[in-house]
Amino acid sequence: MEEFKGQPRLPKFAVPKRYDIRLTPDLTSCKFGGSVAIDVDVVGDTKFIVLNAADLTINNRSVSFTNKVSSKALEPTKVELVEADEILVLEFAETLPTGMGVLAIGFEGVLNDKMKGFYRSSYELNGEKKNMAVTQFEPADARRCFPCWDEPACKATFKITLDVPSELVALSNMPVIDEKVDGNMKTVSYQESPIMSTYLVAVVIGLFDYVEDHTSDGIKVRVYCQVGKANQGKFALNVAVKTLELYKEYFAVPYSLPKLDMIAIPDFAAGAMENYGLVTYRETALLYDDQHSAAANKQRVATVVAHELAHQWFGNLVTMEWWTHLWLNEGFATWVSYLAADSLFPEWKIWTQFLDECTEGLRLDGLAESHPIEVEVNHTGEIDEIFDAISYRKGASVIRMLQNYLGAECFQRSLASYIKKYACSNAKTEDLWAALEEGSGEPVNKLMNSWTKQKGYPVISVKVKEEKLELEQSQFLSSGSPGDGQWIVPITLCCGSYDVCKNFLLYNKSDSFDIKELLGCSISKEGDNGGWIKLNVNQTGFYRVKYDKDLAARLGYAIEMKQLSETDRFGILDDHFALCMARQQTLTSLLTLMASYSEETEYTVLSNLITISYKIGRIAADARPELLDYLKQFFISLFQNSAEKLGWDSKPGESHLDALLRGEIFTALALLGHKETLNEASKRFHAFLADRTTPLLPPDIRKAAYVAVMQKVSASDRSGYESLLRVYRETDLSQEKTRILSSLASCPDVNIVLEVLNFLLSSEPRCCVWTCC
Repeated sequence: MEEFKGQPRLPKFAVPKRYDIRLTPDLTSCKFGGSVAIDVDVVGDTKFIVLNAADLTINNRSVSFTNKVSSKALEPTKVELVEADEILVLEFAETLPTGMGVLAIGFEGVLNDKMKGFYRSSYELNGEKKNMAVTQFEPADARRCFPCWDEPACKATFKITLDVPSELVALSNMPVIDEKVDGNMKTVSYQESPIMSTYLVAVVIGLFDYVEDHTSDGIKVRVYCQVGKANQGKFALNVAVKTLELYKEYFAVPYSLPKLDMIAIPDFAAGAMENYGLVTYRETALLYDDQHSAAANKQRVATVVAHELAHQWFGNLVTMEWWTHLWLNEGFATWVSYLAADSLFPEWKIWTQFLDECTEGLRLDGLAESHPIEVEVNHTGEIDEIFDAISYRKGASVIRMLQNYLGAECFQRSLASYIKKYACSNAKTEDLWAALEEGSGEPVNKLMNSWTKQKGYPVISVKVKEEKLELEQSQFLSSGSPGDGQWIVPITLCCGSYDVCKNFLLYNKSDSFDIKELLGCSISKEGDNGGWIKLNVNQTGFYRVKYDKDLAARLGYAIEMKQLSETDRFGILDDHFALCMARQQTLTSLLTLMASYSEETEYTVLSNLITISYKIGRIAADARPELLDYLKQFFISLFQNSAEKLGWDSKPGESHLDALLRGEIFTALALLGHKETLNEASKRFHAFLADRTTPLLPPDIRKAAYVAVMQKVSASDRSGYESLLRVYRETDLSQEKTRILSSLASCPDVNIVLEVLNFLLSSEPRCCVWTCC
């Protein structure tokens, strides 16, 4: 048995084909019993069967292996559960016959409170606390519910049966095919699933309401939630139905199951989980209340639903071969979710907001401690480490870069071909590159290996010398230290306007080009603001750009004259800030550039300007506190123009982006101590305390008001803090609770902040902070 211990993967001499699982959860004692019969194909000579199991008690007498040809039942001579490796090793007295057999195992477990495996969540109904049973198996926790080959490549079909109290709703991946009531218990049987990985198996048991709709081809779609909250599921339901239709067309493959259920879970560790046919969400990612949810909540629900439904194709239908290729799941789902949101809500300008994803990927990947998109995973304990902004956000960003380079139509056609080829199977990163290379004729594998197999990204230094455009790449590190990476960089650039854009691959460390020959334009003499050059047009590339002093000045002028797109205005600012933090540009040059944005009105650009102002303020508070008041006044002057145009109250027919901006701009002014903002916010908050339905404090500006209230709280005047805690305890809306929790520490009194931190670490707040999905 020792040979199986400490191994990264299970041995391959036995392959699961089908699981017949029966579970009996007890929601009072929070325990469960179960049995599994696994159709196993023995493909090599062995006296052992090795599979995964953890936190389970195995009934040794129940374990047997029966060959399907001879019907001979064999009982193991030894059953060992190796907790350190989370494996169950079965040793038999004789070599197992090759071919198909059935492995039967009985087991017991605990409905844990760790939000993984088969766990319990709680909710209130008519003032009474009740439990529900929920599964969360990704990345490797199906083994905590039933013994299995818990690796993504070990795909099989699943037949599930549940014994539950008769008054409860019991859901799984597939539709119910039979339900038999016996007194206060019922046995629910589900249709057998198509082939899938263990991490996608799902079960949820509790009391729920739901709303329902159908796609044009008859797929039943439901959103389940706590009793009394069904109306809050209508927006997600509408998004889901339209998104399934969109993906069916985009991937050229229909959704493969007869139903799709989505359910909000009160206690949930991730943002959401894409279980095949039964997608689980935390409440803030699925439910939307017209009266109490902000525009930001609405957008998050839409993008998270689109992300999870993308997985039904990219991850569930075609699954990564091993966790090394996790980014194939998460990077693509993130990118496609923006594609869907842009199609459903074009007025949101969601691709401009995608720059927030890219920026976070750039931030993390600029650290010396970053990791490549593709990381060798040698033990299941390492998997959680790669569910980060590299897999999700850098992954999505390099996909967007590749799509832009190949062209949208070619990319979509090649992607559809890849999905058809690997449907109901597993794939590696190289398989996707091969499909895209075949469809485009471009060197995709060579190009993309430089982005997925090494960490980091380049900064492209640009200067003009004697009508020559000189480009040089070097690895960007936020520490300012030199790096030794080199990439094949898809360069896009334009000169003076967007009428003519050039695209090419930069293979070398440096190169130079004749400007007139390349772009059909010339650069006027130094000091003349005409003739700007912009690299990384519309920020489609995952790299930063450093311009020489003259080119940077020209771009600053172009920003003031509104000659650049909002995505490019965002990118120039973000690159300059990152270069400043890496000591490659001066703070004075950054503040000068920021002043060019005083007339800025676009949400995404202003949102990034606000974020950068926060970061500069924090640095100044530590390094030069005597400058902090001057900086705050400078930042207030940048935001005041937009705040005055927007006003506190929404206007008829205003855009979704204006609603987003109003909340952020007034929150920023409150944090900067702007007196008029603090006073107006306080007035509106007190009106809200007197009447929770007052139009004076709609959801989009509540965060700003809550922050303003906490700015005035001190040990001698705790009234605002205590009022916010009262609102927190009275509301049952998760999004409102999250708004309040994220505002409480916005207080200048360190003693209050310490009290807030202790409250956040207490058992009262549920898990409400956004995490990956």
